[in-house]
Amino acid sequence: MRALLVEDDPLLGDGLKTALEREGYAVDWFQQGGNALEALKREPFSVMVLDLGLPDMDGLDVLSEVRRSGSLPVLILTARDAIDQRIRGLDAGADDYVLKPFELQELLARLRVIRRRAAGRASQTIHLGRLSIDEASHQVTWQGQAVELSRREFALLAELAHQPGQVLSRPRLESLLYGWGAELESNALEVHVHHLRKKLDRSLITTVRGIGYRLNIEAVETP
Repeated sequence: MRALLVEDDPLLGDGLKTALEREGYAVDWFQQGGNALEALKREPFSVMVLDLGLPDMDGLDVLSEVRRSGSLPVLILTARDAIDQRIRGLDAGADDYVLKPFELQELLARLRVIRRRAAGRASQTIHLGRLSIDEASHQVTWQGQAVELSRREFALLAELAHQPGQVLSRPRLESLLYGWGAELESNALEVHVHHLRKKLDRSLITTVRGIGYRLNIEAVETP
């Protein structure tokens, strides 16, 4: 899971980046809207947290540009509490709206909601045969037994489970797990895949040579 955070307040931005990373996101944080839009042209993201009061351009203009190019889930974060401002944000294509000051747990919950909505799911838990993934509590069960995963192991498994049976490329998975500027060893992704196979099932994740990985539907559904 990779989050694009656009917030010009250094203290708030740093706190949100830390909280999102604890939630399992790889976070790219920008303080200007123009830089965030450039990042969107180059990299895939799972969700966007967007402040409206940016130094270089209005956040609503950033949102309009985002909506011209895709359906990325966007949560607006702002101190603008007038009802007409909230309506403008939602009409411009925001998926949700959180006012400053806010409770961190509520913001994280709202992010989970808009990601579920984008994926067409009503529940916070992904059920795939013998595999169950609770995205709120970060609990994973395999054949009814709880499995302890690291933050990035969980993020990788959840990303594959969002698109079961589909091949996700190595560059895409690496960018979703690590984000821009992160130090990445050449075999880091393979190590995470190896650990998931060891903790769950060897046939759970299939390597598609030269392309990437996919969650094996047959392995999930067959006892």
